[in-house]
Amino acid sequence: MAIVDVTVIPIGTQTPSVSSYVADIQRILKQYEEQGKIQYQLTPMNTLIEGELPVLFEVIQAIHEAPFNAGIQRVATNIRIDDRRDVKRKMQDKVNRVNELLQQ
Repeated sequence: MAIVDVTVIPIGTQTPSVSSYVADIQRILKQYEEQGKIQYQLTPMNTLIEGELPVLFEVIQAIHEAPFNAGIQRVATNIRIDDRRDVKRKMQDKVNRVNELLQQ
């Protein structure tokens, strides 16, 4: 299982706000989550997605296409992948571990 940190940036929007594009992307992610393929978490600056790496690449391509489908002519997508293969950990496991250490 891998975790990706992804930010899709539509370039050339009518206004400085991109929240409608973010909402479109979240709808796509919700569909993948409902199919049991991923888990995701929206943050103020990006989206975290966990799942099997081939599925994550499929998801990234789908969300990268979303602004184009909304009429944008240029999109920049930043991706960071955490792919640890010696143990299976979920996003929440990583957060829980840090919180445990803070309690010591």
